Amino acid sequence: MDITNGVVIVDKEKGYTSHDVVNVIRKIFSTRKVGHTGTLDPDATGVLPVCIGKATKVCDMLTFSDKEYEARVRLGIVTDTQDISGKVLAENNVDVTEAELKNAVNAHMGEINQIPPMYSALKVNGQKLCDLARKGIEVERKPRKITVYESEMSEFDGVDFKLRVKCSKGTYIRALCHDIGQMLGCGAVMTELRRIRSSIFDVTSAYSLDELKALAEKNALSDVLIPIDAIFEEYPKLAVPGNVRKRLCNGATAVVPASVGTYRVYDDDGKFLCIAEVSENAQNGKNTIKMTKAFFD
Repeated sequence: MDITNGVVIVDKEKGYTSHDVVNVIRKIFSTRKVGHTGTLDPDATGVLPVCIGKATKVCDMLTFSDKEYEARVRLGIVTDTQDISGKVLAENNVDVTEAELKNAVNAHMGEINQIPPMYSALKVNGQKLCDLARKGIEVERKPRKITVYESEMSEFDGVDFKLRVKCSKGTYIRALCHDIGQMLGCGAVMTELRRIRSSIFDVTSAYSLDELKALAEKNALSDVLIPIDAIFEEYPKLAVPGNVRKRLCNGATAVVPASVGTYRVYDDDGKFLCIAEVSENAQNGKNTIKMTKAFFD
């Protein structure tokens, strides 16, 4: 199997930035063309899909996908980073019942407005917020629409609890914990964060960097590399003849005997070519196909 194109799911450990992981993967797979699909803070762990070769074309698509996290949260503390690593700004007594905590968690579900934390990689006027924060500069951040699909708290001991969250792209779990603490009036910080799912990938199919290094020594990396077309299994498969392949690869449309929709397109030899859209031609009533994302040479 080709190990120069595909996606590997890394179980990132603490202490590594997402860029650190990319550098290690470059060495393991002996290629420079590597990209990750969504930043994880150095202290966070869990699922980090890393794209290799042609698969880097889907980095943006996976970055904007839904995520699922497990976090540990501590009530009674407020920090400048909204997690336990930051400078403590306030310490408060905690007098919160489990019912009150559940209500606060449930209040932060659905489509909500969230103000991004200052300690984040988000850019304002071309500058990263975290760079400004380290200089002691705080700027106004506009609230952003996010969606929390599911949020469940457990293991509450009066101060600490576990929070599992399924959410849309752009959600800051640190900010979510902070906002829950503000609603309760005592403050809160995130003490641990683990991403357990990103897009279609979950932690059960993830490998540590040490495991990947060991597989490389055994020439067994093909066992863990996910083919590019597997990322699009939600779309039906469509094989096209040579004349249609030629038109697609040249950016033109072609008539196909397929219903309207999105397809994974292959040539006669079974080689994955692209993602394409089939639509109805209003002039002649025939369905035509046009490429939307290319993966051919």
